[in-house]
Amino acid sequence: MQIILQRCVLLSALAMTASTAGARVTEINTKSVESFANGAAFGETGAYERVSGSFKGELDPADARNRVIVNLDKAPRNARGFVEYEADFFLLRPTDAARGNHKLIYDVTNRGRKVMHWRLMDGKPKSVASANDPKNLDDAGNGLFLRRGYTLVWSGWDSEAPREFNGMSMSAIIASDNGKPIVRAIRDEIITETRDRADPPKPGEAPRKQLLKLYYDAATLDQREARLTMRRGEKDPRVEIPATRWAFAGSRALELIGSNPEPGVIYEFHYKAKDPRVLGVGLAATRDLISFLRAGGDNAKGKASPLKGITGTLAFGASQSGRFLRDFVYLGFNQDESARKVFDGVYAHTAGAGGVFLNYEFGQPNRTSTQHEDHTFPENVFPFSAARLTDPVTGKTDGMLRNDGFDPLWMETNTSTEYWQKGASLTITDPLGQKDIALPLTARAYLIAGTQHGATAWMTSTRGSCVNPRNPHSPTPAQRALLVALDEWTAGKAPPDTRTPRLADGTFTTVDALKFPAIPGLKVARRVNEQGVLSDWTKPVFEVRYPVLITQIDADGNEIAGIRLPEIAVPLATHTGWNEYAKPHPEGELCDRDGSYAPFAATRTEREAKSDPRPSLEERYGDHAGYVKKFSEATERLVAARLLLREDADLLIARAKSAETAKRFGR
Repeated sequence: MQIILQRCVLLSALAMTASTAGARVTEINTKSVESFANGAAFGETGAYERVSGSFKGELDPADARNRVIVNLDKAPRNARGFVEYEADFFLLRPTDAARGNHKLIYDVTNRGRKVMHWRLMDGKPKSVASANDPKNLDDAGNGLFLRRGYTLVWSGWDSEAPREFNGMSMSAIIASDNGKPIVRAIRDEIITETRDRADPPKPGEAPRKQLLKLYYDAATLDQREARLTMRRGEKDPRVEIPATRWAFAGSRALELIGSNPEPGVIYEFHYKAKDPRVLGVGLAATRDLISFLRAGGDNAKGKASPLKGITGTLAFGASQSGRFLRDFVYLGFNQDESARKVFDGVYAHTAGAGGVFLNYEFGQPNRTSTQHEDHTFPENVFPFSAARLTDPVTGKTDGMLRNDGFDPLWMETNTSTEYWQKGASLTITDPLGQKDIALPLTARAYLIAGTQHGATAWMTSTRGSCVNPRNPHSPTPAQRALLVALDEWTAGKAPPDTRTPRLADGTFTTVDALKFPAIPGLKVARRVNEQGVLSDWTKPVFEVRYPVLITQIDADGNEIAGIRLPEIAVPLATHTGWNEYAKPHPEGELCDRDGSYAPFAATRTEREAKSDPRPSLEERYGDHAGYVKKFSEATERLVAARLLLREDADLLIARAKSAETAKRFGR
């Protein structure tokens, strides 16, 4: 049973409800205000301070803007007939507000985790807990957006996001059928030691029993009402596990009898679950918090608004958070109940063509579909593109942008991985992958070539659970430049043009037609994450499939389209957005969202000894000085195109000139 979301709200209905202002922040509780980084000054903005607390709000289920929230009409109500919620918030604000730029950037938390300071500013948190509680100078990294005077804001939006390790969450709201529990037959998928890696036993410690954790409470512990299967590869036949080999471990977990789960194996559990959470409230809570902070009012119970004088609002999200932003805009949450725009500009990174499995009955927002994991859970559902298109598969005509006067300026970036794993080609072609489409003037899309899904400045080439070394190339220099360009766009200065693969110039291809060089020791992936129509998510079968296109490559195996940062334009290695699992994980399956990395030989002699078809560094550049010259030229071209900031260009050139890089040339 899948809830199919439709736009059933007419503009006239919105106008009628604009004056009611039913959805609003009703209480703001600031729990602490502390100096950030011991009062360190960030450029002309000066010092920052940390502000944390919680906020409460209420939603009118009858309001046209809220009716899109699944099961809101089945949520508990207060005496006024509204649905109440409570969530965490955290912000970094200039200590002297007058020295800031009066703009905020909302960083959508990812499974309760703060992201922007370490992803976009190269912060160096010492642990997950410290990343979620930025307080030291190292947490600010290069401090770019603090030096520029922005206020950074985070809040909880997913009631399933854990608060441990300083995570951010919100209160759970349980739907019911007139007070009776809602029970539905659903399915769960559990895979161990891929994304959810358990710590191994310590030396001398006996092997620990691992549980298969469920997303919802089982309505009954009667094993006759449930079924557990396993398979190694996503397309392998499901093998049923007899009831004698598993048992319920409470209502939220299973235990395999006599064994532990096998790494990477897909365990699929069909069972009767109860008490669905009204997860779509997280979209409205985000809307109302940002609207409240932007207004700077004191109309909520408790302390005054923690922000005053905000004149502009931007949003950033990566991966799950980027998909959240796609849903936020598409479902109409960029208009508050007083008919005001919430975000002026939105930047979604590595979201591909998908949304979040959030606004559904029994939604599971931590899911993210890849070729092996969560393959047939709701994510990529038409409309895929910011452009309004007709889908010949479903017969629907729609676009992610609503064209209702409340759309933000839209910017999206994807890495190579999203073309292999997240259907990113569907954002820039028609649904059948037969022709290029023109995005609206208010939207831009970019491929950051040669990068993998989760790459940051601190990524290394360790293999992890993959067969090839992972891709360490960082997209963040381009991301920083684009977020600056997005803000400038809100002030009237158009950003760089879209840079993606195109059918018209031959920079799109299929996985079957991709001719990858025979690099010694590198295992080449030969599959992508297929996308399709899923009418009922409890029955994992794609009825119809959409074509998936990937980026064409050069003779080295590097992508030829998109934003080619200097490390790709003037390469020292092959960088891809795909990898495969290594034993004991299922071989041949794509390794989550990781890429591959294969350095070039230093000399022709070394290359020929390895039978490597790619020219060596010596053959390409002559020597280190020749490399630096070409690298610097490529860097300056990106600065001129506003795809790289001057400070990042200087750092990249300095790294190219470094003794460490010179060693790559045998010097």
